[in-house]
Amino acid sequence: MSTAESGLTVAVTGPTGTFGFGLLPLLEADPRVTKVVGIARRPFDPGAQGWSKLQYRRGDVRDPDALREAFAGADVVVHLAFLIVGGGGRATTRAVNVEGTLNAFRAAAAAGVRRFVYASSVAAYGFHSDNPVGMTEDWPTRPAGRLFYAQEKAELEQLLQEEAEQHPELQLYLLRPHVVLGPHTVGGKDVLPGPLAPLGRRLGLRRLPVPVPAPVPDLPIQFVHEDDVGTALLQCIVAAGPPGAYNIAGDGVLSLVQVARELGFLPIPLPAGPAHTAARVLARLPGLPTVAEWVEAFSHPAIMDTDKAKKELGWEPRYTGLEALRDTLGTQRP
Repeated sequence: MSTAESGLTVAVTGPTGTFGFGLLPLLEADPRVTKVVGIARRPFDPGAQGWSKLQYRRGDVRDPDALREAFAGADVVVHLAFLIVGGGGRATTRAVNVEGTLNAFRAAAAAGVRRFVYASSVAAYGFHSDNPVGMTEDWPTRPAGRLFYAQEKAELEQLLQEEAEQHPELQLYLLRPHVVLGPHTVGGKDVLPGPLAPLGRRLGLRRLPVPVPAPVPDLPIQFVHEDDVGTALLQCIVAAGPPGAYNIAGDGVLSLVQVARELGFLPIPLPAGPAHTAARVLARLPGLPTVAEWVEAFSHPAIMDTDKAKKELGWEPRYTGLEALRDTLGTQRP
């Protein structure tokens, strides 16, 4: 598939979520794409967004027949549908996340699709003490100890690679974004994929009107803007970069102290070491509710190197990590 090729039909699962809002406007504007078919469970009107290319169908990734119908005639499938918090119970979550993803890949293969682009996550690396700072795509993905979201992301990458070996005609692209921020990530239809997911669901991400002192562990974190995830997905769809895994994050590594300051707190920095230890201890406690499992994400920093995406996909983030945070808060500075 060359960059000069035109007339692509792209099928997207979960187009109404955060990643969809980063990708769909780009597909709408790109002359190489002539048709987009979206499938998701909730009602949605593409015309309300000004999207004329999108043909939207209500359907469920647990329904292979609905997927095969939606993917008929598609050149590329982008799989974005995924439950993050898992409020519907583990069985439902696994049915959507794991079985639904495998349904999508198999339906794409059956439909003769040429590329399958899967939105994975930094969480696929797990939060292991031997993870280096600046992980490249050569570093192994390994299930987290407790956090189901990270466990399923790692498991799915392995399962998809096994499926791809059975279908060499279907190129597999695995995109691993870090914590995604932007106008549609908080207070919208999705929550943040990453350690801030529970915060986004319950509190929203807004700057405090009055500064409040707060102890904050001095831990590193990366952010990526939803628009930059969209451009990375687009590069996987239309560009000539080779199939495989790609790390995606905005330039710059922030600390949670910086994040707290941007949120309007008066941070009191705490040493990183004790914070890692406390997170590991808490993550091992029995009977933790699903949301509390996210504490494991703080047991070891997951910081990625993004050179491969820049060199091989031709991707360049428009926003730094700090700018992504400020754009989400509405405090972006000229």
